[in-house]
Amino acid sequence: MSAVASSSLAASPNFLRRVLWLDAATGAATGALQLLLTGFLASLLGLPETLLVVSGWALFGYVAGISFIATRQFVPSAGVWLLIGANLLWVLGCLALLLGDLVMPTLAGKAFLAIQTVTVGLLAELQWVGLRKAVAQPGW
Repeated sequence: MSAVASSSLAASPNFLRRVLWLDAATGAATGALQLLLTGFLASLLGLPETLLVVSGWALFGYVAGISFIATRQFVPSAGVWLLIGANLLWVLGCLALLLGDLVMPTLAGKAFLAIQTVTVGLLAELQWVGLRKAVAQPGW
């Protein structure tokens, strides 16, 4: 069992909703940076501008989905499973870019992709823990 799963914070009835809002905030910030600083980031990271723009807009679509799910009176478990799946796909995409030969990221780009991989993977795990805790609570 992970340290997150055993903490009292994870047992909070608001834990899952807080994790969803954290995911939304980080997604919105990353998407905004990618769209507002596309040219600068493309040269700094060694990633194509098109990739940054498309993934930036995809992040805003994802944030809209999280916002819809997080604002429901009862957070739908099917929606959270979709978010977890989307996060895991993002992790796989970052790993493919990091380890494959589709792009040639700079050292900063490799760090950017590695940070995305770890952060988004952690968010997926936190969502999974929050969902498990929520389902185990009476009245879910």
